[in-house]
Amino acid sequence: MSEPPIPLGLPELFELPRERAEIAPGAVHVPGWLSLQQQRELLERCREWARGPVPLRHAVLPGGGRMSVRSVTLGWDWEPYRYVRTGEGKRALDMPPWLTGMGRRAVAEAYGPDSPDARAYRPDTALVNFYDATARMGMHQDRDEFSAAPIVSLSLGDACVFRFGNTETRSAPYRDVELRSGDLFVFGGPSRWAFHGVPRIRPGTGDPELGMKGGRLNITLRMTGRTAPAD
Repeated sequence: MSEPPIPLGLPELFELPRERAEIAPGAVHVPGWLSLQQQRELLERCREWARGPVPLRHAVLPGGGRMSVRSVTLGWDWEPYRYVRTGEGKRALDMPPWLTGMGRRAVAEAYGPDSPDARAYRPDTALVNFYDATARMGMHQDRDEFSAAPIVSLSLGDACVFRFGNTETRSAPYRDVELRSGDLFVFGGPSRWAFHGVPRIRPGTGDPELGMKGGRLNITLRMTGRTAPAD
C-alpha cells in the first residue's frame, strides 16, 4: 500500500524535500531560491512600487472586464495587451538595476551561467501581480513582447497552484506545480510561448515571518524588445 500524501501546512521537518525540476523543456522550477531576508527586502520594494506613480490596480480588459489580480509595472507600463511608456497619464517607475541583476542571476541559475540566454538576458520591465485569496489568472501566453527571451517569475507570500501547459492550446496537457514564497520559475526556449495560469491560491500558507498579512505577490521579469523613446 502506498504512503498517503503529506498535507500542506505540516512543519517542514515532516515534508519531503522540494527538488529543483525541469517541468518542460526550458521550464525550470527552483524551490526556495530567495532567502527569507531577500524575500523581506523584495516585499518592501513591492510595497513602495504599489504606491505609484502608477498605483497598484485592476487592469481593465478590452471587453470591459477587470482582472481579479491587481498589478503594477516597472520600466514599461502594461495595458492588456501592450506595453506603453505611461499608464493613467503617468510614467511607470524605472526598472532598478539591482532587479535587472536579479533577473540575470535567475536565468543563470536556471540554465547555467555560460548559456546564451544567461549572457544575453537584460530584463527591462517587471510586472508585479497581487493575488488575494480569491484571485485567479486564466491560461494565457506571454506574447506582448518583441523578444523571445525567457520569463523570470518570483513568488512571495501564500502558495499557489501554477498550471504550466503546452504551446498549442489552453487545455491539456498541462502540469500543476506548487509555487511557494521564495520560489523561482523560469521558462524560455521551447516553452517560451507555453500557456500558463494560476487556478488557485492557498490562503494561510505563507510564512508569518515574511510580514505579509495574506495573499500572494508574483514578480515577473521580461525583455520587451522595445526601444524606449527619448524623454
